[in-house]
Amino acid sequence: MQRLLNTFARVFKERIGWKRLGIAASLLIVTIAVIHLFHTLKRVDKYAVLSAVADKSEHHIVMAALCVVCAFFTLTFYDLFALRTIGKNQVPYRIASLASFCSYVIGHNIGATVFTGGAIRFRIYSDWGLNAIDVAKICFISGLTFWLGNTFVLGFGMIWHPAAAASIDLLPETINQMIGAGILGGIATYLIWIGTGRKRRELGKDGWMVKLPSAPLTLVQILIGVIDLGFCALAMYMLAPTSPDLDFMTLAVVFILATLLGFASHAPGSLGVFDAAMLIGLPMLRQEELLASLLLYRFLYFVIPFGIAISIMGSRELWLNVVQPWYLNRRVGEFKPSMATKPQRAPARKTKQAAE
Repeated sequence: MQRLLNTFARVFKERIGWKRLGIAASLLIVTIAVIHLFHTLKRVDKYAVLSAVADKSEHHIVMAALCVVCAFFTLTFYDLFALRTIGKNQVPYRIASLASFCSYVIGHNIGATVFTGGAIRFRIYSDWGLNAIDVAKICFISGLTFWLGNTFVLGFGMIWHPAAAASIDLLPETINQMIGAGILGGIATYLIWIGTGRKRRELGKDGWMVKLPSAPLTLVQILIGVIDLGFCALAMYMLAPTSPDLDFMTLAVVFILATLLGFASHAPGSLGVFDAAMLIGLPMLRQEELLASLLLYRFLYFVIPFGIAISIMGSRELWLNVVQPWYLNRRVGEFKPSMATKPQRAPARKTKQAAE
């Protein structure tokens, strides 16, 4: 049996590999989502969708927008937590919030978040003395915060409301509860593993070694992810149709599964994947009204923040590469003539003194 497992592992590594498996899984998720959306949108009345958007309560839209603002404020602590974990205390909160917000928003909207988000972080943090390895550690710890928070809420939700997950994964409710218990058990095992070490656990080797947060800090890490996700789900809940009655936990479980599938697909802005999962997971809602809610959510959570992040990064690059060099060159140009006049006056004073 051991020989068979070793052979399978060797063949998997040589012929397939985790990278190819991940690409195949992403393509499969995107394909299924696109097919479902295509068949769904053919039956949808676009005028009914626009009418549902116009009928949304202004109060609910404003409350959803406030939830989105709170979610992005919580998001800024992802990078701050990671920076303090790796010991880069010289980076202030304003820089950490800038890097966290811009890297997440631009990376998530463009796609391939690991590369685009990492490049934006490096562009910002390199001015504060951080190198590529430091940025890689920040990306790892920030990603760990995201997944710990999401999986914790998902595990709790699948135990509390397994029927909501069953609408997407099509598994029996008992199996979903077992999966939820397994997720929470995995997180508990991770906390025990972190807490029972004689010193902080370490991953990697040489320069790529990263020290994981301690058990108490891991609980803080989970709390950050839970609060961020809670505000996002609450924003979607404020925009969801008011009838039939939809409890928050049902929407939260479906929302988390849709979010995780969107991230796993690496599609720009989780476009298509997130929306298809929400439509599949909430069949009790009228599709035109749910599509109107999804359009408003995308506008509040994706479009507006993307415009703000692009404007911030564009203004920053314009200042650093155009305005600041021009200002410095102008100061140098004004400084040189004043320096050039001083040596011409000194010999005149010396000559006068010599004549006396």
